[in-house]
Amino acid sequence: MKIELVAIIVDDYDEAIEFFVGVLGFDLVEDSPSLTNDGRPKRWVVVRPPGAETGILLARADGERQAKAVGNQVAGRVGFFLRVDDFDAAYRRMVAAGVEFVTSPRSEPYGQVAVFLDIAGNRWDLLGPA
Repeated sequence: MKIELVAIIVDDYDEAIEFFVGVLGFDLVEDSPSLTNDGRPKRWVVVRPPGAETGILLARADGERQAKAVGNQVAGRVGFFLRVDDFDAAYRRMVAAGVEFVTSPRSEPYGQVAVFLDIAGNRWDLLGPA
């Protein structure tokens, strides 16, 4: 058993792809036309960190309720965790690319950590080795 995908609600597919692929360095696994349950066009967009099994479904907000969830999927908590082998290099690269960090890097018993915001405003931990 494994978790294959988690969804992140976004405002715009292409802006989200640019952030996750162009800025974070994820792979674009799929970008296919699809339909909503009631037949309206949408896209099935999946990104994944290189070598990872679990991907992220970038789901464009559909309707007012979903639009309100953009950037607040986990009620302001850190809800996503990106582990890297070289924390310092990843942090420098992300800062240079304009990623907004809301905390400075710090050391914890489980490793190095800094909190950043994704394109939608969700909080992520950038995690590195201790």
